[in-house]
Parts: sequence; C-alpha cells; structure tokens
Amino acid sequence: MFDKLEDLLVRYEEIMSELSEPDVANDSNRFRRLMKEQSDLTPIVEAFREYKKYRQAIEDSLAILDEESDEEMKELAKEELSEAKEGVARLEGELKILLLPKDPNDDKNVIVEIRAGAGGEEAALFAAEIYRMYVHYAEGRRWKVETLEADETGIGGMKSVNFMVTGAGAYSVLKYESGVHRVQRVPETESQGRIQTSTCSVAVMPEAEDVDIQIDEKDIRIDVMRASGNGGQCVNTTDSAVRLTHYPTGIVIYSQTEKSQLQNKEKAFALLRAKLYDLELQKQQDAEAAERRSQIGTGDRSEKIRTYNFPQGRVTDHRINLTLYKLDKIMNGDIQEIIDACIAADQAKKLATMNGNE
Repeated sequence: MFDKLEDLLVRYEEIMSELSEPDVANDSNRFRRLMKEQSDLTPIVEAFREYKKYRQAIEDSLAILDEESDEEMKELAKEELSEAKEGVARLEGELKILLLPKDPNDDKNVIVEIRAGAGGEEAALFAAEIYRMYVHYAEGRRWKVETLEADETGIGGMKSVNFMVTGAGAYSVLKYESGVHRVQRVPETESQGRIQTSTCSVAVMPEAEDVDIQIDEKDIRIDVMRASGNGGQCVNTTDSAVRLTHYPTGIVIYSQTEKSQLQNKEKAFALLRAKLYDLELQKQQDAEAAERRSQIGTGDRSEKIRTYNFPQGRVTDHRINLTLYKLDKIMNGDIQEIIDACIAADQAKKLATMNGNE
C-alpha cells in the first residue's frame, strides 16, 4: 500500500509541475484532465503527508525516550508518542478507504426513475412522495433538479416519473437509493382504517454522454404528437410531445414536459442514453464476481431496500439493519444519515474483500 502511496505522491508533484507551465491553459483538454487528476489525488496526498508527519513524530519521540534523562521531557515524549500512534492508526484506515477502487461514474449527474408498484392509487401517491423527498434532498445540497417525464394521476399521485439531478458527485450519493421502497400506512381512501402495504421502485442511472453510448439513427423511430393531460398555454395545441422507440431493446421514451418539440426531443434522448448505459452497466455487474454484485448500491433492482412505516413513524433500511424514528424529516428530504450509513457499510464490505485478497 505504501509503495503505491509514494508513487501517487510523485505523480501529484508531476501534475502540479505541469499545471505551472505557462502553455498548459492553451490546451483545454489537457488542462481539464490534469485538474481532474489533481482533484482526485489531493485528499489521498494530504492524508499521506499527514501520516508521514505522525510516523516521523513516533521516531522522534522514541529517540527522546532512548536518549533523554530528564523525566519531564520523557513524560512529554510519551504523550506525543501516544498521540502520534493514534494518528497513524486513524490515517491508515482513512488511506485504505481512499485507495479503494473508485466507481468511474461517481462524479456524474444522475437520472432517477420512480415507478409505482403494488398498491394501486396508494402506490402512485407514495411514488409522488418519494419523488418530492429526493427533490427536497437535492435542493438542500444545492443540486439542480429537472423533470424529464411524468405520468401523473388525478389525485396527486405519479404512476412514473423520470428526473435529472445535476450536481457534483450526485451518482456517488444517490446510487444507494436504487431498489424497491415499501410503505405501510392507512390510506386516505381506506374507510376501515386498515394498514396497507404499497411499493414503488427507484432506479438511479448515471447520465450518459454521447461518448458513453452511441445510438444508431436506424435503431430509432421518432414520433411527434400533441401533449396530453394537464398543460399550460400552447402545450396541448401544438405537436410538441416526442416519443422515441428503440428497436433493439424495445425501450419507449415519451417526453412532453416542455413547450418546445426540440427540448422534449433532447430530454427523451438524454433519458434513452441513460437507460442504454444502465443496461450495459447491469450486464457488466452480472458478469462480475458475487462480491461486486452484493455491494450496496449495485444490487438487484428488485430487492426491497427500505420500509417507511407511518403508524410507528419509523424508516428501516433492510440492507444495513438501520432503523430511524424520524419519518417526517426523512420524507422531507433528510436522508443523509441513511446514505452515510450505506456508504460506510459499502466501504466496510470492500475493505473486507480487499483484505481477504491480500
């Protein structure tokens, strides 16, 4: 591990030297690549430099204890030695986590798809609430949310909704939300006061660029039509809605949220690229080892990951056995504690796998 860290330190210094060259800013691709690499290496280098300082402090303290006869100086050296050993142990753990293989999609924006599952109208209402939960969470992080497609019901529910979240590291955080979310509560439409269980599924997909996914025009059929449902002035009076059909996969995308046909077309293609890219990622994960597939955030989309129990005011994440009694706050977007716990559990699994392979 430490040989690798020394190599990364050398590489970091090379990058800093390159960035100081006067002509580097003239080559935008090279400048952007170097800045990205520098940004990725900075937390590792800073932690390693701090680690080396603590290692040096241990050597210095041991030398004082060996050579010094003054008892007061020895006591001071013992304190510094204890503090340095704690620092070394802490940073060794941090460095192991920092050196874990990084998901190449972590820095990407995401497209989230929520679909109502079992439970009829109650499931659609729950899907709409989960959508609002993510919108509140994203807004709290100052991320931009843009709705790509929504199939709403008459009483405020959503059969399905697709939306894009734009923000630094959005996929690294929201990927842990993929799976089946379950709600247990008494529906407003239930006259007998019986608790009903309903579900919705959440799929978090990294945004795909043209370089990630190439779409052959021959594989696509584009239909334009008038938007249906609720719409503002002009929305329902022009052929602004766009439907894409991708023949090889059978994926159909319908976009009507914008007044402009061009804007709807752009949104539809963004969603199609994300879905095709996600299919490729799923194929790769299926072909990889069971350890990789079992990691949190890369599991089966049909897996029940979380239950929202309204009568008891609790939320339980079944993957990490975490239960929180703050359902109201969570439904208003306060999901960071759950995500942090998922990240920590995922890192622990990866570390255990890495240590087992050493």
